[in-house]
Amino acid sequence: MTRIALCQIPVSPDPSANLKRVREALARAEGADLAIFPEATLTRYGRRITELAEPLDGPFVTGVARAAREHGLAVIAGVFEPGEPGEGRVHNTAVAVDAQGEIRAAYRKIHLFDSFGAKESELVAPGGEPTVVELAGVRVGLVTCYDVRFPELTRALVDKGAELFAVIAAWGSGPLKEDHWVTLVRARALENTTWTAAVGQAPNPAESSDGFGVGRSMLVDPLGVVRADLGTAPGVQVVEVDAEATAAARAALPCLEHRILGVNRS
Repeated sequence: MTRIALCQIPVSPDPSANLKRVREALARAEGADLAIFPEATLTRYGRRITELAEPLDGPFVTGVARAAREHGLAVIAGVFEPGEPGEGRVHNTAVAVDAQGEIRAAYRKIHLFDSFGAKESELVAPGGEPTVVELAGVRVGLVTCYDVRFPELTRALVDKGAELFAVIAAWGSGPLKEDHWVTLVRARALENTTWTAAVGQAPNPAESSDGFGVGRSMLVDPLGVVRADLGTAPGVQVVEVDAEATAAARAALPCLEHRILGVNRS
């Protein structure tokens, strides 16, 4: 049994304010083995992400790592790393830190949100490598926001041995967008019979009007059942992931074993 803290925090444009919120959330995550924070926890989306991006040994990730070590739990959080010199873009990165404060993985978002009138690729350079990392005794597949619309990514992660998907997001609001989020997170869990912990930013109208952050952080079990839903308010909830439930789901629904690839049925 692994205990996970879903840390649904509002995100400010100010990295120091966000690091303070991370520390406060970790103090509330008593008993958790792993705490998951949203995409872009470093700073809120906007043109300034290219100015505020930090290397992984910069003050923000260093501060997160120190807090992880102090509280004795692993952490996943979204940051922006500087991109190639002269390119003017950053990487949208999910960084994974273990309970000793060591960086175990850094996943650079593959699918960029050039949809619904947005153009993430103007500011962000894509990554290219699906990433699974072992944290708190669990193999975690890392997924960032728009990635969740691409089932081939989570299938690649489960083929790499993922036992849990950590989906971090700054999901934009808009017609049906919240419904998309819930449906997609549940679908990725069910089609892969894999626990899915999805954490989004809490709405933050006091500090930004950009529409990013609908909340609705969730834990979904391997049969697609929502075990926890944080709604829209900021909050921290500790939930449990049970490997026996995965085994039972896969015995009842062995769809991963039933895959037939490259067959022309016409």
